[in-house]
Amino acid sequence: MARPLPFTAITDTGDKFDVDFPLHEATEAPMRVHQLLEDILTVVSREARRDGMANGDVLQACAMALAIRARVIVADPEVTTNLAKELTLAALEAVQEADVSAPPSGLA
Repeated sequence: MARPLPFTAITDTGDKFDVDFPLHEATEAPMRVHQLLEDILTVVSREARRDGMANGDVLQACAMALAIRARVIVADPEVTTNLAKELTLAALEAVQEADVSAPPSGLA
């Protein structure tokens, strides 16, 4: 992994996650990665809100989408599977290290 990709995610409840995702050394278009991540999260949030979808179901669908995407790449499936695992683990670790802030709540 090489340079970081700064990304801010704000949840429906207003929690803010400032994450520095490590980009893979072969990343060709960091800005497109950022844009696609933002688009994916927007669609996932919209669909999850629509009918109160369970968080586990959301994670399962995302995992399935990643698995399909890794498999449709014209390359050795073992290589793409290992890359998907490596990228996922790095992203999960980055989120655990994120700066998290919540909006003020309560009465003054």
